[in-house]
Amino acid sequence: MKQMEKQDINGKESCCTIKEKTSAKNNNSSCCSTDNESENHDEEDGHDHDHSHGDGSYFQMFFPSVISFCLLLIGIVFDNYFPQTWFKDWVRIGWYCVAYIPVGFPVIKETFVSIRKGQFFSEFSLMVIATLGAFAIGQFPEGVAVMLFYCIGENFQGLAVKRAKSNIKTLLDQRPDYATVLDGNNAVLTKASAITIGSIIQLKPNEKLALDGKLLSESAAFNTAALTGESKPESKKKNEIVLAGMINLNKVVEVEVTTAYTDSKLSKILEMVQEATVKKAPTELFIRKFAKLYTPIVVYLALAICLIPMFFVADYVFSDWLYRALVFLVISCPCALVISIPLGYFGGIGAASKNGILFKGSNFLDIMAAIQVVVMDKTGTLTKGVFKVQKVVAVGVSKDQLAGYTAALESKSSHPVGTAIVEYTKVLDKTLKITEVEEITGHGLKGKINDTEIIVGNAKLMKQFNINYDLELDNSPFTIIIVAMNKVYSGYFLIADEIKDDAKAAIQSLRKINVKSIMLSGDKQAVVDAVAKELNIDLAYGDLLPENKVEHVETLKSQLLKVAFVGDGVNDAPAIALADAGIAMGGLGSDATIETADIVIQNDQPSKIYTAINIGKQTKKIVWQNITMAFVVKAVVLILGAGGLATMWEAVFADVGVALLAILNAVRIQRMKF
Repeated sequence: MKQMEKQDINGKESCCTIKEKTSAKNNNSSCCSTDNESENHDEEDGHDHDHSHGDGSYFQMFFPSVISFCLLLIGIVFDNYFPQTWFKDWVRIGWYCVAYIPVGFPVIKETFVSIRKGQFFSEFSLMVIATLGAFAIGQFPEGVAVMLFYCIGENFQGLAVKRAKSNIKTLLDQRPDYATVLDGNNAVLTKASAITIGSIIQLKPNEKLALDGKLLSESAAFNTAALTGESKPESKKKNEIVLAGMINLNKVVEVEVTTAYTDSKLSKILEMVQEATVKKAPTELFIRKFAKLYTPIVVYLALAICLIPMFFVADYVFSDWLYRALVFLVISCPCALVISIPLGYFGGIGAASKNGILFKGSNFLDIMAAIQVVVMDKTGTLTKGVFKVQKVVAVGVSKDQLAGYTAALESKSSHPVGTAIVEYTKVLDKTLKITEVEEITGHGLKGKINDTEIIVGNAKLMKQFNINYDLELDNSPFTIIIVAMNKVYSGYFLIADEIKDDAKAAIQSLRKINVKSIMLSGDKQAVVDAVAKELNIDLAYGDLLPENKVEHVETLKSQLLKVAFVGDGVNDAPAIALADAGIAMGGLGSDATIETADIVIQNDQPSKIYTAINIGKQTKKIVWQNITMAFVVKAVVLILGAGGLATMWEAVFADVGVALLAILNAVRIQRMKF
């Protein structure tokens, strides 16, 4: 079932995962910081560390760097501007050693930790070799400066990751810890996780709902931004579902809890995003593998730069060539790539979440950026899925009997068409005995009401049971539900669905970026053609069973096209699983469809399909900008360093400077408007 597995190396979490790694916090201290932070190392790759700097204050985080910077600055002043007679020999060496320790000791410690794990070639070891080598040839200020700016860069990287995590957690984890539960006439403040299904919650104006439930009050208005990314208030009526994270806007209302705290839609959303970075994009996986091979290669090249000229250069000076090798090592540190690229994808996931779109992995950002065809279900995706009975025609029976019997049978189905018939009837006859109910996928229902066999469904179902009906119904562009009692045509219900407000704009947006739109539906072709014509969809196919939808997706994929399938019903799950990117409408969508999908659109707006593609394209663009910038700058300075034309200061820019620029570029996506 395509990319359903988690694609992490050795099953480990990404350096940008939301989940806090408590054990790592207890066992490892982060480099260049005084508080107990997480600096988690992948067993496979010494570069995959977390960079998340716990909950320590900025002062604690940057204090070691401030001490080193002040001592370094004073030392440079004494060296070059206000020479002191006492500032020489061992005093000078000791001064720079003291300046080095606050930033250098944590990195040296991490180097030994990495070596014990068999990771000899890590960025920590590169920095230690380069800076201690600089000390060995008397370049004390440069040795301190390299380590100082490296640690400042690490701290800024940690801040960027921490901010990205915080943005997403703040956006998604909107549930309050407590809620007011009505116990008879008493209102009791209760811990949300302890509230049981069936409890009645009292929700005051401007309060957030803690659990999913059913509205008991006649009506209410809610801010749904936490779930959908939309600030426009949403009106709810009695017995409609309201979800955890929604904010009550105008009056005191009562909600009956229908879902346990841990099973709420918001809990599942948060879990999806927490696990999103486990599925890494191919670019990210490549960079990690590249860094693993790249680091030892540059170490050996540095050795070659230092030693090989001994055999070919007449005026060879060891300290000069060692300096060039050390500059080469500093430049070669792959931090800009290893950190900024996962951060770029994480930023893309965060930007999507902010817009009410959930990506279940950074790999799907890359897939969406390459989508060529969007295949959409009709009902619930392009239409509201809210059917209304427009007309009822009874043949040989009374209209009341037709409506009563049909509604009784449809009450056993969750299909939107059946719900419309039940709502039309308003009051179900509880005296009717309903037995032998059978749902015939893609066709309708069959069962017994008292002693009467009743068949309810589309024209195909009537033909399947050889029931003669009014053939004029086949030409109707609306949904027709035909009813047969004891295998005799007894009438029909004319039901109309409503196209979503932004459906036409969604198709137009897709056309602008040369993405083809195709609509597949189980509805008859006349209905499908009418909707396709109104929305200007490229191709539309009706009269389809779930397996027919799968066949259409398979055909498109056989043409080597990148396909996204968008749906909301259980019958869409197979096609969603087969597509390169499966997209579920999260508001109306079934749990099975949401579980199968790679991407979830929470507010059910078709226009979000274009937004998801756009976010994927922008994320990929930023990632490749970072890759290009890092490689170009490092390549130029590496060549200059090997030729003796670049100093440690240029090396610091090529490493830390490029890393910081890449990080700033990566977090830029979270500020973009989509």
